[in-house]
Formats: sequence, structure tokens, C-alpha cells
Amino acid sequence: MSAWISWKIAKKEFTVISRKKSIIFYIIFLPLLLSFGFSILVQNDIATSTGISPNASLGLDSLTYFFVVLAAVLPATIAAYSIVGEKIEKSLEPLLATPITDGEILLGKSIAAFLPPIFAIWGGASIFMAISDFLTYKDFSYYYFPNWNAGVMLLLLAPLAAIFSIEVAVIASSRVNDVRGANQIASLMFIPFMVVFLGAVEGIIAFSISNLLIISGVVLIVDLALFFLSTSTFKREEILTKWK
Repeated sequence: MSAWISWKIAKKEFTVISRKKSIIFYIIFLPLLLSFGFSILVQNDIATSTGISPNASLGLDSLTYFFVVLAAVLPATIAAYSIVGEKIEKSLEPLLATPITDGEILLGKSIAAFLPPIFAIWGGASIFMAISDFLTYKDFSYYYFPNWNAGVMLLLLAPLAAIFSIEVAVIASSRVNDVRGANQIASLMFIPFMVVFLGAVEGIIAFSISNLLIISGVVLIVDLALFFLSTSTFKREEILTKWK
């Protein structure tokens, strides 16, 4: 498998995605909406006029973790469109008819589905952390961000969640013939990450480094299993001859 060929496919996908204004708006708008919305929560509920909330650390970590939940949602839109959408628009068959391997095609499309959302999420999270530091520095007497918890969430768990979403979207795309159906199936993959979020809010799970690393390890194992499943599910002959 050639990484260079996969990168060329990814660059082609970037060009296609850039023409889809709704996808671009969705990818950029949601992280920004969360960053400013969460900043308002910090100002009103954590860094209040009467002082810092007793659960400030949990609140800040929980809000940061929500960007992980977002990472399990955003890439599915691009991944679903890159297969089912191109099939509908008759632009997938020429690529499948080339001698490029299935692995190279999937890797290229996965790169294109991974990079824009993850950079948008990192950008939104950075804005949120900067505003949170500004609002809480007076009470903490130190900058809460960056910290190890946020580092593991955003640099390890969020990318793994994005890969998880992409692989599910690939599998879903091989089973349905419309973008909406594939996107709806893949978007449900935020649920396991949301369960962890709710568990932390309820005090069942602590956002400690060890717990975050364990969760990341579990997601990594699932990602590896889904990788083999997605490559075995993606059959170009079936797509070329049976999809109508």
C-alpha cells in the first residue's frame, strides 16, 4: 500500500469537500459554537462573581471532554459523503476502476475525513481553554489549561474517537445507498463517549489520567477491530455492480 497514493486521494477529497459549503459550515461552526457556549458556562457557573465553584476542576474537565464527544460525530459526515455521496454523484466508479488498492482508497478517504474535523476541534478547544484561563486565573492563581487531562483528551482520545467514527461510517456506507442513512448510523457512535461524559458528571467516573488512558486503550482496540472489519466490508466489485 502506497501512502503517497493515499495522500493524493486525500487531496482530491479535500477539493471536493471544499465545494460542499454545508459540510464546511458544519465542521467549523459546531466547534466554535461549543467553545463560546462553554465559555459562557464557565463565566456563569464556574467563575462566578462570588468566587470559583467547588467543582470547578470537574466542570472544566467535563467541558473539555465534550470535544471528544464532538470528535465522534463530525468526521462521520465527511466519511459518509466520500463513499455514498460520490456513488450517487457518479464520481466514485472511475476511482474504483483504477488499479489503486482498496486499502489505499480507504486510507485516502479516511485522511480527508479525519484532518479537517480534528483541526477544527483542536481550534475550538484552544479558544475555550484560553477564555477559561482568562476567566479563572484570578481565583486559581494559575492557568488551569493546558494540563495533562486536556492533553490526553484532545491529543489522544479525540483522534481515536474520530477514527472510530470514520470506520463506522465506512462500514455503514457499504450497507446503505444514501448519505443520510450512512450519516445517521455513524453519528450514533457518539453514544459510548456520551455515556462516559454523563458518568463523570454523575461522579461515577473520574477524569483522571489513568482512567483516560484506559478509555483510550479500549477505543484503540475497538478501532483496530473496526479497521479490519471496514477493509473486509469495502468491496469495490459489489459497489460497481450492485449499487443502484
